[in-house]
Amino acid sequence: MKKIGFIGAYDKTDLIICIAKILTEMGKQVLVVDGTLTQKAKYIVPVIKPSKAYVTTYENIDIAVGFENFDNIKQFLAMPQMVNLDYDIALVDLDTIEGVQNFGLESFEQNYFVTSNDMYSIKRGLESISNLNSPVKATKVLFTREALKEEDDYLNFLSSGSKINWEEEKIYFPFEIGDQTALYENQRVSRIKFRKLSSQYKESLLYLSNKILGQVDKNLLKKTFKKIERGV
Repeated sequence: MKKIGFIGAYDKTDLIICIAKILTEMGKQVLVVDGTLTQKAKYIVPVIKPSKAYVTTYENIDIAVGFENFDNIKQFLAMPQMVNLDYDIALVDLDTIEGVQNFGLESFEQNYFVTSNDMYSIKRGLESISNLNSPVKATKVLFTREALKEEDDYLNFLSSGSKINWEEEKIYFPFEIGDQTALYENQRVSRIKFRKLSSQYKESLLYLSNKILGQVDKNLLKKTFKKIERGV
């Protein structure tokens, strides 16, 4: 199972669910793990019988909420601890030091630090990776209208001395009210739809999904994305 970490205090739930939708439509078995303090997935993903910890299925995506680590998920699913979870990809949403440690972020194949440029998102996001035992590579995913060098330099300054090693590339999502409105509508109707998202948001979703998938037919990925857009 390929483990992908999404780290930071910024709200990442809708982003992760959109990516999971793409990966699932590409034929992957996907597990989304909400390991955050707020557990937003509990409130926006429909579930018949919510409990303290559960796994539910939403548009062919399995979503785990309320678990402290992968072993707890295995126990819930009545799986032996020595057996791997039966998924191709796990997308893990983390925002605390404890979550990073308990889920073993340092062993993940890819990690994405998701933030905007406000001080709360940056500083509390960096807190979650402040006690890493070994160096971890991560790609910055920035929700911002403008990509200012000064803001990136400031993030680098605050993270200096930590064991986070930033990848050279950065992935940008626009801070658009229209995107926010489209995601809120998805929550209200309990559907994952892309049609009303901005072109840049959709391009960044496609790019990030391509990175997670690795060796993939890009034409097939684009066709799959268009299929989701049309709601087929």
